[in-house]
Amino acid sequence: MSASDLSSSMTQVQRSDVHPRARISLKRKLFRGLGTVFVWASFLIVAAAFLSIILDVLINALPGLKLSLFTEVSTGMGGGLKNAIEGTLVLSLGSLLIAAPVGIAAGIYLSEFGSGMAGKSLRFLSDVLVGVPSIVLGYVGYITMVIYLGWQFSVAAGIITLSVMLLPYIARTTEMALGNIPLAVREAGFGIGASEGTVILRILMPGALPAVMTGLFYALALSMGETAPLIYTAGWSNYMWNGQFTNQPIGYLTYVIWTFINEPFEAAHVLAFAAAFLITMVVLGLILLGRWMVIWQLRKRGAYR
Repeated sequence: MSASDLSSSMTQVQRSDVHPRARISLKRKLFRGLGTVFVWASFLIVAAAFLSIILDVLINALPGLKLSLFTEVSTGMGGGLKNAIEGTLVLSLGSLLIAAPVGIAAGIYLSEFGSGMAGKSLRFLSDVLVGVPSIVLGYVGYITMVIYLGWQFSVAAGIITLSVMLLPYIARTTEMALGNIPLAVREAGFGIGASEGTVILRILMPGALPAVMTGLFYALALSMGETAPLIYTAGWSNYMWNGQFTNQPIGYLTYVIWTFINEPFEAAHVLAFAAAFLITMVVLGLILLGRWMVIWQLRKRGAYR
């Protein structure tokens, strides 16, 4: 075979190899372009929906965003939201004080000792509890605490009901936070002679703390946005809380949103939108704080830029 024939045959082989690769590259570019368009379209739809909700709530709440909103209590379908703001803080923080220690302890157990049947059962029951509608929890709280125990509509009934609702979220968040810590960290702790409790409390928990705190912020935001379980347990009151945990109802912001918006009075509608704006801003702030803590943790580990 001459040199010219060899060169022409190699050129033909190279040309035959180019076309399939070109087709593959074109196909990849097409799918990548479609994927990019789909992602951006989805983002714009979600962003537009979020901004429209925020702007609609803000525009309707503007007439009610004044100092009297925070200094006056509700008077029928008017007044301020001082009692509802106080009640929301009491119920949310109270439920978190009960649910956080129990949920974190359950998460530690599931992460470090939950490989047996007891751990699997607890994990299954936690998943079931997440799927139970909040109004069912409220009805159970109404039967057991409001009626059977005779507490009537009260702060204690509302706090306990919210605590039960928050438990599985805090437990699973803690379990996942501890599960992300490498096994080598545990082995290093045991290698220096630390006990099991010391490894968990002094080594693992500090490393998992930002993620655990993020779960607590999300749980707090979830409790602030609940209405159904509190209607059956906490009731409603136009007055400030007097410190009594039983036989005394309490106000909260979500009740204002749920009830006042259906009234035929403009003042009631303004209060409802003002309450919705306050809840939205607080929840948004808690979520952003949680995200910041996660990013801070990743930056500290050198995994985020």
